[in-house]
Amino acid sequence: MRYAIYFAPPADDRLSQTASRWLGRDAFTGAHFGPPEIAGLDTGLQHALTADPRRYGFHGTLKAPFELAEGRSEEELLNIFECFAADLDPFEIPEIILHQLGPFFALVPSAPSDELQDLAEDAVYRFDPFRAPLSDADFARRKPEALPERQRRYLREWGYPYVFEEFQFHLTLTGPVPAETSGIMRTALETTFAEHIGKPLPVTSVALFVEPERGAPFTVRSLLPLGSDTQRKIA
Repeated sequence: MRYAIYFAPPADDRLSQTASRWLGRDAFTGAHFGPPEIAGLDTGLQHALTADPRRYGFHGTLKAPFELAEGRSEEELLNIFECFAADLDPFEIPEIILHQLGPFFALVPSAPSDELQDLAEDAVYRFDPFRAPLSDADFARRKPEALPERQRRYLREWGYPYVFEEFQFHLTLTGPVPAETSGIMRTALETTFAEHIGKPLPVTSVALFVEPERGAPFTVRSLLPLGSDTQRKIA
């Protein structure tokens, strides 16, 4: 079993609902959807190219998936997660845009955000005591030999190479898209997410996701509003 600390909008948020339909799965309920019919994009291909983000659920990574360290429990993790959310103030990313990260498409901030950077750093520090060391297989899966020195060091020390200065917030919408399909995919995404591209993104909640076993779909275990001591919402 692995856990992850993610940004995710609430289940009833229009961005959550649009993304769930696009990916074909709702990480809150586990419901599956057929691929949307989009002009110029084969539904079978669309379904195949969203397989990876469909399994992880719609999210922005703050603390990458980790197994619990020896001596730590889910109950303890949930309690610290409540404190983490209660300590934070909601904020807004002024604008999100559609961007291609290598072969992947994602929604990203149009400009750096200090508040977002602080949120991610806090998550890394706060939850690292709960993280079991990476196995040799997990370390090798990240292809450390291909990483720059600082990312390789962060992978060893924090279990994930893209933290602190290397952090780049993104809401993944596809797996790797072949170059010959990228134009069609961009048009499809621009159409699907037209309501959200170029608009602010409120950061008002954080989520604890869980992967029951390796390769299983991630689901929302708990979603909490920022800056609130209200009872946690268990998905």
